Amino acid sequence: MSPWGQFLAALVVFILAGSLEPTPDKPFEFLGLKIEYAFYPWVYTAKIALTIATMAYFSRVYRLFRWRISPLSVVVGGLGVVVWVVLTNFGLEHRLLELLGRPILAGRSGYNPLEQLSVQPIAAYGFLAIRLFGLAVIVPVIEEFFLRGFAMRFVINPDAWWKVPFGTLTPLAIAVGTLLPMAMHPGELLAAGVWFSMVSGLMARTKNIWDCVVAHAVTNGMLGVWAIYSGQWHFL
Repeated sequence: MSPWGQFLAALVVFILAGSLEPTPDKPFEFLGLKIEYAFYPWVYTAKIALTIATMAYFSRVYRLFRWRISPLSVVVGGLGVVVWVVLTNFGLEHRLLELLGRPILAGRSGYNPLEQLSVQPIAAYGFLAIRLFGLAVIVPVIEEFFLRGFAMRFVINPDAWWKVPFGTLTPLAIAVGTLLPMAMHPGELLAAGVWFSMVSGLMARTKNIWDCVVAHAVTNGMLGVWAIYSGQWHFL
């Protein structure tokens, strides 16, 4: 497979499988297939399994970057969860859309296994573990390798983007590193814009993709813990 395909494959599988996920308000329906919200754990688990299989198949791409991390990545990740929670809870995007008379942006699934599977505690905590693993381990890797490993380098030199040293920034690369994640998180535009800009700063400072992955993992992991502690399951 071409270099760009290796960076994109896992994220594409994750998104395509995720398109089958039902929401609290609407089951997934297509060509007679109907998936109710109660089946969300099965769909999500299958999505993670398929993504892991894809990552394993293209594992070579992850070995292109030497493993090392900076303590700064943990600091950025810790600050990031505060930024994400505070800005998301402002709900500015939803208020703006209400003023404009436009539909509310789609959010996360908000699935609470401790409530939905309360009669099956083993299943509830088992799926919660899978959900947190996907959030804090799988998503940081596939998103950062797509965004910073591919997209931000591609706009710098489309003909030989894989030769662009990691951490190289141009105004267009910075814009892509901010606007693209905002498009991927339509219900959290402001938080995504600020948070991904913070990680771009980390990227410029350390020039190490694994620092970006770790910062992402710390933020997502703490976000999962916050959702459980606060009961704000819309963060999951």
